Amino acid sequence: MLILQNISYQHENRDMLFQNISFTLNNHDKTALVGNNGVGKSTLLKIIAGELAAFSGQIIQDSKPYFVPQLFGQFNDLTIAEALRIKEKVTSLKEILEGVVTEENLQLLDDDWTIEERCNEALSYWQLQDLDLKQKMETLSGGQKTKVFLAGIMIHEPKLILLDEPSNHLDFKARTLLYDFIKSTTSTLLIVSHDRTLLNILNKTLEMTQNEISVYGGGYDFYSEQKKVENNALEQDVQNKEKALRKAKEKERETVERQNKLDSRGKKKQEKSGVARIMMNTLRNKAENSSSKLKDVHAEKISGISEDLRQLRSSLPSIDQMKFGFQNASFLKGKTLFKASDLNYSYSEKELWNENLNFEILSGDRLAIKGLNGSGKTTLIKIILGELSPTKGQITSLVKKAIYIDQDYSLLNQNLKIYEQAQLFNDCGLEEHEIKMRLNRFLFSRNDWDKPCSALSGGERMRLMLCCLTISSDSPEIIILDEPTNNLDIQNIEILTAAVNEYQGTLLVISHDQSFLEQINIEKSILL
Repeated sequence: MLILQNISYQHENRDMLFQNISFTLNNHDKTALVGNNGVGKSTLLKIIAGELAAFSGQIIQDSKPYFVPQLFGQFNDLTIAEALRIKEKVTSLKEILEGVVTEENLQLLDDDWTIEERCNEALSYWQLQDLDLKQKMETLSGGQKTKVFLAGIMIHEPKLILLDEPSNHLDFKARTLLYDFIKSTTSTLLIVSHDRTLLNILNKTLEMTQNEISVYGGGYDFYSEQKKVENNALEQDVQNKEKALRKAKEKERETVERQNKLDSRGKKKQEKSGVARIMMNTLRNKAENSSSKLKDVHAEKISGISEDLRQLRSSLPSIDQMKFGFQNASFLKGKTLFKASDLNYSYSEKELWNENLNFEILSGDRLAIKGLNGSGKTTLIKIILGELSPTKGQITSLVKKAIYIDQDYSLLNQNLKIYEQAQLFNDCGLEEHEIKMRLNRFLFSRNDWDKPCSALSGGERMRLMLCCLTISSDSPEIIILDEPTNNLDIQNIEILTAAVNEYQGTLLVISHDQSFLEQINIEKSILL
């Protein structure tokens, strides 16, 4: 069991990241932790894992958690055995079996006589049987590093497992192994992920905001449906509050007009009846005070409704506040843009693909490039872009403009500020205020315009990239997305999905996120 009571975390600069987070995980629960980028999900996992100290609050747990982090750079100088914290046990067992039966070796082994067997089984399950435990972590790919730590689960057999974006660097085959493991394990799981296939395997969803955890009793699809219901209700509340604000302002106007008429009528009567000037002044002051009080009452009511409306609008999902506007040129559907015949590429005289590639890309195609890690997907993209020439076969390319967007959005210049980056794509002479209107549409307010691109999160870089594409008048014939969802939360994936679905040109996608591929209506595949 895991119980969090009023957990808060404060940055070194004293900014509060989140506060008073409380929830309970029962034994064998398989739970998703979702929320917008920057809300503190990874930080919360580190606090539970004991890698960070909470600012306040209490954690109660009946076993030490096993943590698979999102990033692995801190382990590069370690061997696989050291990173998994099994080096001493494995070394002690080996020495004992060789006859070095010392008290120290027996203590280090701690009666764990099956450690070597579990290591072999775990590495084999995750298709890492060719790795040596003495191998340095820095020699491994991102997917291999993830699988090493996933193998550690089978080695250590923990009761509580914390996973931070475990499918990020995994290809389709490795993801399938991960899904099967999650389905079969009896351990308690708490998983941060944007992989909707994975999230639908889990039986509970926790949504994290800065001040609370909301519990939804089901996988992602159930959570998504519940959020739609809540957002529809929120939109209705906004509409009702807008209506109430209009009525309050109209009521204020009518009341002021009526009071002014009464005051004017009273003044005329008093003048006709010959009321003394001093009395007239007294009556006028009373009338003015009465009007002022009425105005104050209505102003207070309007102010209260306006504040309620502001808070309701701020709660609306960002995707509902954002409007897209790709400059869709008149693409000639069905026109051949790229054709490959008996295509191959050699590295050190060894051909990359076992079979030569034959395919064509037509204008308007929505196409996925699929293959395991290391199968040559990026090489093929470079050939299509004209950055590499094939070592075998023929290609015909009629592509005039293609945009390649990788998972780091490296098309953006990290040395520029947000407004400067947007201006860089302004090839149609938009005025400054028009550029800033586009930035506002993509949720970059006045306070953001001078922020450096290097300071942006993955979701912010994605939104700026989309904004820049809509500023440019020259729409690309082909947009190529290379693992575009890897660094995005679910909300930003939905924003990207909506934008991509408005694009009418040719789309090429490298992604292991099956849900994303389905939602952007991929119709064809090139299998490597």
